[in-house]
Amino acid sequence: MTANEAAAFGLSVEEASSHLTCEVWPDNAATVNVFVAMATQWRTGPGGVVGLDYSALPAVFDLLDVPRLERAEVFDGFRLMEDAALGEIRKRTTKQ
Repeated sequence: MTANEAAAFGLSVEEASSHLTCEVWPDNAATVNVFVAMATQWRTGPGGVVGLDYSALPAVFDLLDVPRLERAEVFDGFRLMEDAALGEIRKRTTKQ
């Protein structure tokens, strides 16, 4: 991970590179995999991180073989993860 990528999450390279593990329930696996695959798609503006670039989602869905009938549900979970991540990013960047 580069310094810029880590900074987008309000982390140092060391923090972002640590390999933390957690259990993911099978029902959430596709959503988590899509979110992780989108890690390089964060967009920023003058005020900092604004969100993920959804234009990359169709390619990610295809590459991860997310069935078409599951994509709406995965997208809903993806948006929840994005919102939670944005909340954490904003907390960390406003403390600095």
